[in-house]
Amino acid sequence: MIFLDVQELFSQIETIHPIIPVSEKALSTICRGVIFSKGKNVQEIGHTCKTIYFVKKGGVRIYYFKEATDITESFEFENAFVARAESLFTGKPSRKAIQAIEDTTLIAIDSNKLFKLFDTHHDLERLFRKIIETSYVNTVNRIESLQFNTAEERYKALLKDAPDVLKRVPLKHVASYLGITQVSLSRIRGIK
Repeated sequence: MIFLDVQELFSQIETIHPIIPVSEKALSTICRGVIFSKGKNVQEIGHTCKTIYFVKKGGVRIYYFKEATDITESFEFENAFVARAESLFTGKPSRKAIQAIEDTTLIAIDSNKLFKLFDTHHDLERLFRKIIETSYVNTVNRIESLQFNTAEERYKALLKDAPDVLKRVPLKHVASYLGITQVSLSRIRGIK
């Protein structure tokens, strides 16, 4: 366990949906700091998600295997919330993992305790509803991008939306995120 400074968490919360001081205090009591080295899994495949993470420093990716091929679903960096929502809300083990792609410091929020707080802290419930809504819209946008955009269009959108990804993430993960091979990514990157 590490010393827990939650300032970044509450600064980010303020941009999403402000909460009152008593709710802030209640939330801080169910948070803990955790550190993961680059390449270590935060949550393993087959794990039932019971934690919502806030990325303080570093980055993570959500990934899965399809026929022994490692496929990246998403990248999350500083000030992002991360969870395996399909497992978190169903209580079933996830077929996906969360992995640190850099040395990463996270704030771990116990979801069972958080859901209990919703009964008395409605501003927290609204905050996390907004976080989940944003995550849902991002997932739909990602699916539609894979359905309707070319690989080159997806690459250009990634550069526009997250220009630091290529500096922070191995190209093999970027390629799998884009739904292409590393060779195809190299070809696209070579086009001027």
